[in-house]
Formats: sequence, C-alpha cells, structure tokens
Amino acid sequence: MKFGVFYELQLPKPWKEGDEHRLFHEALEQIVLADKLGYDHAWEVEHHFLDEYSHSSSPEVFLAAAASVTKNIRLGHGIRQVIPNYNHPARTAEGLATLDIMSNGRVEFGIGEGATRLELGGFHIPAKEKRAMAIEAGEQIANMMVLDPYPGFEGNYFSMPCRNVLPKPVQRPHPPMWMACTNRDTIRVAASLGVGALAFSFVDPEEAKAWSEIYYGIIKSDECKPIGHSVNANIAMVSNFSLHEDREEAIRRGHEGFEFFGYALNALVAHDTVPGRTDMWGDYIKARGNRTQEVIDAAKRAEAIATGIGTPDDMRAHLRAFRDAGVDQVIFMQQAGRNKHAHICESLELFAKEVMPEFKQEAAEREAKKQAELAPYIEAALKRKNWMKPLEDHEIPVVQASVKKAQVNSSSSAAG
Repeated sequence: MKFGVFYELQLPKPWKEGDEHRLFHEALEQIVLADKLGYDHAWEVEHHFLDEYSHSSSPEVFLAAAASVTKNIRLGHGIRQVIPNYNHPARTAEGLATLDIMSNGRVEFGIGEGATRLELGGFHIPAKEKRAMAIEAGEQIANMMVLDPYPGFEGNYFSMPCRNVLPKPVQRPHPPMWMACTNRDTIRVAASLGVGALAFSFVDPEEAKAWSEIYYGIIKSDECKPIGHSVNANIAMVSNFSLHEDREEAIRRGHEGFEFFGYALNALVAHDTVPGRTDMWGDYIKARGNRTQEVIDAAKRAEAIATGIGTPDDMRAHLRAFRDAGVDQVIFMQQAGRNKHAHICESLELFAKEVMPEFKQEAAEREAKKQAELAPYIEAALKRKNWMKPLEDHEIPVVQASVKKAQVNSSSSAAG
C-alpha cells in the first residue's frame, strides 16, 4: 500500500493579514517533510471561488514549487479541472509536460470537472454536460502529450487545429491518469476509462471493498476502453489523519478540522452563498452548538477511531482494513479546518516511524503480483481503445505565414 498527503488549502474565517501566505508555505513545508519521510504522493486539488473550503486555484504553480524542493515524492494533480472553460486542453498538456520535466518524471494527472454552482456557474459550464466535457478533454490532453504533431480535433465541446504541443513529458507515454470519484457510479466510469480512481469520499472498509470489486471487475472486462495511451489500474481513497500516542490528544487535535471539512463540503452544494461574505466557519460553529458536549465527545471517539484519528495502533487497524479491501493507496487529509501545522508535522513523523514500515515492506511484492495479474486484461483493453491516428508527413497541413512575403530589416540589408 502507498501513502499520500492531500491539500485543499482550507482557510476558515476570520482571515488575518498574511494568513494565505502562511497557509501555502506551511503546506509546502509539510510536503518537503513527507518527501524526506518516504511518503509516496502529494496531491493538490484545483478549485475556484470556494471561500474557506479551498484556496487552491493554481495547483500547477504550487506543485512546481514543490518539485523544486523535493526529490522522490510524486506530485499529483488531484485534480486538474480539464473542461476547456477552466483550462484549454493544450495549456493543460503543456503544463503537465513542463512539470514532469522539472520534477524528473514525478507527475500524476487526475482529471476533474467541478461540482458546485460557484465553480460551474463562474465559468458558464452546463452542469448536465460537465462529465462529457471532462472526458472529451482528458482524452485529447493525453493525445496532445504523445502525438507529434497533434493532428487537431473537432469535438462537441472544443476544437483546435493541428499543432505540435510542446514540451513532451518525461514519462512515456504520459503521466498516469486518474479521475475524481465520489460514489459507485463514478468508480465505474473511472474503470471503464482505464484511469485510476481518486476516491474523495470517506467510506468504511466494507464500502471500500465494494468499490474495489466494482473497479477491478470492470478493468478486467470488455467495458474498459482507455482514454489514455496506458491504463492506470489503481484505487486511492482519502482518510482523515491525526496521530498521537494519546488517543484523546489525537482526537482533540484533529476532529474539529475534519468535522468542518465535512460540513463545508455539504454546505457548498446545499447552502446559498454570498461570494466573499458567507462565513462558513461561523455557520459551522453555530450548527455544532446545538449538541451537548457529552454527545459531541461520544461522536468524536466513535468516528475518530474508524476514520484515521487516534494512536499508531488505531491507524494500523484502519489501514489493514483498507488494504484487505483492495485499496492501493490511502491519501491522508491532514490539512483541514484549523488543524495546526506543528500537529500535522508531528503526525507525519509518528506515522512514518511507527506505522509506515509494516506496509512498505509488502508494497513491492503486492504491486508486482497485481501487475502480473492485470497484464493480459490491460493489453486487451488497449486493443479496444479508439486510437487517434498520427498524421503522415504529407498529411500535416502547412500553416500559412503571417505575411505574404518575408520581411528583411534594413540593418540586415545594409550589412549585406
């Protein structure tokens, strides 16, 4: 099993001068620490206009900064908003390839579409068409990173002429592709497209097992028709993360932040919003205040032990259940609400010391066994793919010059 860290870059109100600067740089310090400690992935989301919930609107910039100060940890767009209204597919392909070069081949490419009216409405994206728009763009981004030149495309949601999209990534054919998933239906979609499943829902091991069976069942079936030039058969699931030798201290440090995360996630789709003025943290505190302290404490204990908050022993049991359910990677949501930087770093260090070694020892053997089992199914899936036909040299269109006759400047003429 592999382990990742995940960033929404949450910043509850009230905001003070310098809070965003501190937030970004503390997150970067955490990724540097995770790299040194042997964590496998650092995932950064892309969201727009989501006050308090996520201030991560330019993950390509943040991940480039992370690439410059890390050596081994893989850098994941978890996810990149690929719908052309957000980011033109050619610009996404260029950015991914550049980041892959600068990180020496450490990029993971998760595709996403957005879910809230704040985002979709802000970019005039029809909600009913967002899935189709994202899949169309994702497939063409993969083609752009591979084909030389890209033949051009006339689709339902964007078009562009033949161009050679540069640079090309270090990883061949392209960085591994993933898709954000929140339920069984999207798990099915990811598997049918031959991409990894970034399961951004907090589920128990029993549900995780059901998701894994659905996902790998489709990977092994005729339903799998890859949109990329390779198949990335992996399931990654998100988990809360607050670790301490004292369980009560782990709960005290982490539970409120993760409870706010869940509240905010629901509020984004269920509550009206006034841009720049809604106080989500204040609303959360008011909603929480309806319960007695005794009820709050009991809920904390029951929920925490089952969701990655507790002692190293609690975490080992939590992860074994996910491993046995068929999950390939657990992504830790440690930066949530007002969770403190120092506590996050202490949790990262304690996990690496006390919990990670057990799972690292078996990781290589488990991965090799899985790849050998899936190899014939992946080969069959790639044969079913609708490949974009590369252009022969004589088929590549000539791009007409900007002027009818080349201009020679006067200084050059005089020198001649």
